[in-house]
Amino acid sequence: MLIIEHLTKRYGQKTAVDDLSLHIRPGEIYGFIGHNGAGKTTTLKSIVGILRFEEGRITIDGHSISEEPVVCKQMLAYIPDNPDLYDFMSGIKYLNFIADVFGIPADVRQERIRKYADLLELTNDLAQPISAYSHGMKQKLAVIAAWIHSPKLIVMDEPFVGLDPKASHLLKEMMREHCDAGGAIFFSTHVLEVAEKLCDKVAIIKQGRLIKAGTMEEVKGDDSLEEVFLELEAE
Repeated sequence: MLIIEHLTKRYGQKTAVDDLSLHIRPGEIYGFIGHNGAGKTTTLKSIVGILRFEEGRITIDGHSISEEPVVCKQMLAYIPDNPDLYDFMSGIKYLNFIADVFGIPADVRQERIRKYADLLELTNDLAQPISAYSHGMKQKLAVIAAWIHSPKLIVMDEPFVGLDPKASHLLKEMMREHCDAGGAIFFSTHVLEVAEKLCDKVAIIKQGRLIKAGTMEEVKGDDSLEEVFLELEAE
């Protein structure tokens, strides 16, 4: 689904991501962890076509994000760590705008908006302007917008920040359901307990370089993910 080969991204003299290679397959929830400044957000923005990169190749379902950006973006959804939505729109207008961008038929979009807005308890707020939304409500709206076109790949940067425990639980169920249906999810998180329980595979990045990756069992062994992460960070 998502193949990252020897990705390198520099900002001037600083190498933010250094020769990173990963493979996220259909059906996998893949966690991406590392301290602040490790290169997680740079990697995610490179995957979705926001940042250009100096070296390497990123393909989504066989298509290059550099050479076929529109094709790739039709197949993915991206939720940044701080959703920057159109505050002048109402929630429902924003969702219809996103559905228009992806060419979702009226009956299909209505069904999906109803399903996810009811699930995340946002239905009664969709008529309100986004400017009146709390951070958690904006996060829920961004989640609905990401799921509305049934993308093959969903990329998320700290998706649980700002969500209450119930909404976090529901998002985990949505993630599992999406991958069980053949999709794939690649997301960064600082909540290691969530990653340990939710992810099929995990990658740990430090100072732009991949230091460990694999199934949860391969990465953590008999220890907790937190113990392994702290040990690797200390080395």
